[in-house]
Amino acid sequence: MKFTVDATAAGSRARAGTLVTAHAIIATPVFMPVGTRGSVRTQTPTQVDRLGASIILANTYHLMIHPGVDALVRFGGLRRWIDWPGAILTDSGGFQVFSLDDACAISEQGAVFRVGKDGPKLRLSPEDAMAAQRAIGSDIMMVLDQCIAATSPLDTTRAAMELTHRWARRSLAARGDTDQALFAIVQGGGFPALRRESADVLTSIDGFDGYAIGGLAVGETRDQRQDLTELTAERLPADRPRYLMGVGTPIDLLEGVHRGIDLFDCILPTAWAQQGIAFTSHGKVDLRRGVYRLADDKLDAACACDACVRLPRSYLHHLFKGGEPVGWQLLAFHNLAFYLRLMGEIRAAIRDGSFAAYYARQRAALVAVDLANPPASQPRARIRRAPVRGAFQVRIATQGHASIQHVASGELMHSVNQPDDEAHRLYVGQSTRIADALVGAAPLVVWDVGLGAGHNAMALVRALDGAPAHADVQLVSFERDLDALRLALEHQKAFAHLRHEAPHRLAATGRFARTALTWSLVEGDFLARFADAPQPDVIWYDPFSAKVDGPLWSAQTFARLTSFLRGPVELFTYTRSSVIRTAMRSAGFTIAKGVPSGPKEETTIAHYTR
Repeated sequence: MKFTVDATAAGSRARAGTLVTAHAIIATPVFMPVGTRGSVRTQTPTQVDRLGASIILANTYHLMIHPGVDALVRFGGLRRWIDWPGAILTDSGGFQVFSLDDACAISEQGAVFRVGKDGPKLRLSPEDAMAAQRAIGSDIMMVLDQCIAATSPLDTTRAAMELTHRWARRSLAARGDTDQALFAIVQGGGFPALRRESADVLTSIDGFDGYAIGGLAVGETRDQRQDLTELTAERLPADRPRYLMGVGTPIDLLEGVHRGIDLFDCILPTAWAQQGIAFTSHGKVDLRRGVYRLADDKLDAACACDACVRLPRSYLHHLFKGGEPVGWQLLAFHNLAFYLRLMGEIRAAIRDGSFAAYYARQRAALVAVDLANPPASQPRARIRRAPVRGAFQVRIATQGHASIQHVASGELMHSVNQPDDEAHRLYVGQSTRIADALVGAAPLVVWDVGLGAGHNAMALVRALDGAPAHADVQLVSFERDLDALRLALEHQKAFAHLRHEAPHRLAATGRFARTALTWSLVEGDFLARFADAPQPDVIWYDPFSAKVDGPLWSAQTFARLTSFLRGPVELFTYTRSSVIRTAMRSAGFTIAKGVPSGPKEETTIAHYTR
């Protein structure tokens, strides 16, 4: 096996490469259709080949049970048996052992489990897994690992990780004289320190051709998965392929590529097809819904598969309501085509230098749900948990968006305005200095005074998702009461702007850092803490309100602020109050009119130069 990295994306760990095996030349990043038992569900090998798939995944555990290793040896391996022209990667069976739970006994030697309720017992050791994969004849083999739930306690997780390391060494020793590649598997559950340790141990062992990240999508949140993927991938060798096992949805693939992953597999394209779920350029579509009984439009205008070109949605709806297997077959082909087309677009964007813009655009598109016929239960945010934390509660504002309300005063953050739109127009879009920073023209320090539910900060974070790698922005958020942010984080269905790793990491550790951005939190009274922060170039002045945070709007406060500033500084705020503008002028600010916002005909821009 040979692997080369051909292109990398600015402002991202995304990379495009070429993986050469004995039977295929594979452009990465790549999605591998899952053929667990040597068959991609509902699809013939010819259909999978027609999709343009260059590599599929098969499972050692299932093929050992049936047809058995002896049959695979007799027929010259899986590729020859199923007449598959491309490459094959075989999982060793560690996840299947995990899924057996109490029906499996694990020891230092390996796993012993019963096949079916009354079937024979089968042993799976590292040596057994290697022998079976040699018989299968896969291009890429996986070591046997012990997978456990990501929510397992520390002691259990460490024991499983260390057993995985010992099994990896035994797998390597049992590899034998073969040209098949062998990947190690990083474990460590939900513990970042264990993930780093596992990556370091395995990369110190000579002989592995690539590395997989295992034990994810087994109980952790999506944000945890993304964080663990990122910190693990950055510790793996740049010249070896990285494989994220069993993940995931289209947005998971995009986020994984952004964090440096090269190979993916998942059963979702075919499993969800069985349920009538289609991934489309118009969002995820559930064809079982009654709205499609008389629908004459095509499934997806961007797709050329039979389900999209030849058939209306009403017929596809009919197939699923009637339990016709051909409906599953059609949608499975369509979903696989969607996944493979997505990966092709990602590769092209990395190679032509447009990945940052593509990533920013697709992050919203890939989580959309049926844009033409949105489910009735979805448009308005539904709050399931108790929507109160400390001094704040979640309320649905007049315009239908979720908002944070200060209970004692009754005041709502963004009672009328769409908060994400206001955050971008008022705080990001008006600043020439932020515009320069987004293209990497100059380093920048931004003060976010009044973090609240994080709308303003996240507007800048998302703008920086597409910034060049040499951009350098420090975002400093001031907040005396984090309950507003934590409440919003508990209700991400209502606050979509927080579906990003940054605010979760900030709330947990007080800091988030990546290429082009460092975001830090200064918690406590702004007047007592601002002098400890770096000199700002831009200030977003957004305390809750004069009623709740009266001292922050006084002439004395602005005078203290200008005595600290060295300038030049831009300040943006939502208020148009004449009293507050007068206080700013008396402190030395020059005042200008800002963009309108909701019912306000104008907001305020202030400049200060010492």
